[in-house]
Amino acid sequence: MNASLQKLRLSFAKYSIDAFLVTDDVNIRYLTGYPCQESWLLILPRHVYYLTDSRYSLDARRHFGRINVVECKKSAFDSVADLVSKRKVHSLGFDERHLVVVSFRRLKKALTRKVRLIGTQGLIENIRAVKRENEVAAIRKALCFHNECYQYLKTIIRPGQAEHQILEKLERFVLRHQQIFSFPPIIASGPNSCLPHARISDRKIKKNDLVLVDMGIEVNGYKSDLTRMFFLGKIPHLVREVCEAVAQAQRLAIAQIKPGVLAKDVDSCARNFLKEKKLGAYFSHSLGHGIGLEVHEKPGLSPRSPSVLEKGMVLTVEPGVYIPGRFGVRIEDMVLVTSQGAKVLSGLI
Repeated sequence: MNASLQKLRLSFAKYSIDAFLVTDDVNIRYLTGYPCQESWLLILPRHVYYLTDSRYSLDARRHFGRINVVECKKSAFDSVADLVSKRKVHSLGFDERHLVVVSFRRLKKALTRKVRLIGTQGLIENIRAVKRENEVAAIRKALCFHNECYQYLKTIIRPGQAEHQILEKLERFVLRHQQIFSFPPIIASGPNSCLPHARISDRKIKKNDLVLVDMGIEVNGYKSDLTRMFFLGKIPHLVREVCEAVAQAQRLAIAQIKPGVLAKDVDSCARNFLKEKKLGAYFSHSLGHGIGLEVHEKPGLSPRSPSVLEKGMVLTVEPGVYIPGRFGVRIEDMVLVTSQGAKVLSGLI
């Protein structure tokens, strides 16, 4: 059985549970390698059951080896109850964030009164935060094509092009290479760039504009997420100063990254530097986040993050300065935490 499942099982004693029910598709994919839909995973000390319905059961059986595939004839709730009873489970753990109230009530009703439901939070996400070698390899592949996308953007971002026209060309480029985005891209020109999550508009790019592009690519379920700035013509003095400050804030933060460091201290490093430059009031979001099967994973790089960095984590580092009504600058790279410090995976694109 894979190491991630074993790590999860080691937490059973801490929470006084006999089994754990996984109801989140992403977490099931992480534990099994199978891109599931509308299915559950029941994990016991010596057995694993994949619960699905007739739409997916045949394909699941083709994929799984040692995991038992259970085709739910009535409902997933009843199937869980039957297995829990058969395996003499007295306490069943689940993640409170991934089971809606109505499903919790149905599950509780299906189980016998002897079975206790024990809510937890983030058991699997905490394991996911530290990436395996194959996960880092998939992220590198996503970044490789991501690089091609940015090289392509350099050839098409021109004055007179509307933001939506740039997006349409980028979409065709990605589709032509049989790739997919990990999230809807942000293309924000001129004053639109002061909106951290600006929506694509019909604004036409002008001479001497700056253009912020935030996008990601997905390969085998794993995501990339980078932000780059494009400049068309002469760069105004204030814009140049802000860009240099944001780039320096990012460099200082990346230099702080290593195992054992508090995530909030990395955020503080960049935030305090921008405050010294009288730009702190314009940095309105957290410094970064973990990334993998989801664009936003643990750990968060924020002022309130409780996380401690560990070897194998993959993070974004994305300081930004947004001056209302004028312009915004964000530089985002992806780094791998190693025993020697941070290794920049994305490089200078």
